[in-house]
Amino acid sequence: MEKIKIEPKEFWDDKKWAEKNYPDLQEKYPDKWVAIVDKKVVAAGKSLKNIELEAEHKTGVPRDRIPVLFIEGEVNILFG
Repeated sequence: MEKIKIEPKEFWDDKKWAEKNYPDLQEKYPDKWVAIVDKKVVAAGKSLKNIELEAEHKTGVPRDRIPVLFIEGEVNILFG
């Protein structure tokens, strides 16, 4: 039987905070990955792997328990 991984409440609280504050994050971190812990950005940059490692190192929280989102800059619309 395969175990189902359930994220802790803090993970979901941080993820919801990031979604709620997305416009502010978009202003500060366009086209970057951001890692959120305790409703704060703890690491941001262009490399997903580096952001995960930096966030884990700074906070001591395991990487798989830190929400990481890509923050899009300007919306690009392509016309065919």
